[in-house]
Amino acid sequence: MSAFLISTAVIFIAELGDKSQLMAMTFAARYRVRDVLIGITVATAVVHLASVGIGYAIGDAFADYQSWIGIVAGVAFLGFAAWTLRGDELTEEEAKKARSASGAAILAVGLAFFLAELGDKTMLATITLATQHGWLGTWIGSTVGMVAADALAIIVGALLGRKLPEKVIKYGAAALFAIFGVLLLVEGAISL
Repeated sequence: MSAFLISTAVIFIAELGDKSQLMAMTFAARYRVRDVLIGITVATAVVHLASVGIGYAIGDAFADYQSWIGIVAGVAFLGFAAWTLRGDELTEEEAKKARSASGAAILAVGLAFFLAELGDKTMLATITLATQHGWLGTWIGSTVGMVAADALAIIVGALLGRKLPEKVIKYGAAALFAIFGVLLLVEGAISL
């Protein structure tokens, strides 16, 4: 249960201000929200299943080095904090593709999200979490966290238009990543 809760919270935070949220809002302006959420959920579940598989294999292969894995994970989360501060914007070309996607809405959204998430910070954060926690809870939690964050973006975007407090979201998410990173570093150092 802790893997689910931790993964849900961390990935929800990681997704705040991410270009995936901007894609979700753009797709929701063109397609039914239900279709957008289904596409996001399927793509996220597939990408995060691969992520937890990679992370679980790393954690299992290096089980005798869990303290060091914790330290590396802490450093990774500090890197995610810096990445969040750097920002992640949807280019005009990406927005145009999202608005003019052809074919079934679920397929268009799912494929776009699948490709956007490969190598993204939420994928890397899921790999990192899976080195420390069980794969099933991490997979379900990371999928729920990402879909919830993107659903929130669609709702807030519909209510507030483009007047989102981007700086507050960016700095808040970066601070939470930094806190998780420091906690992992401390935990790893203590258990050495």
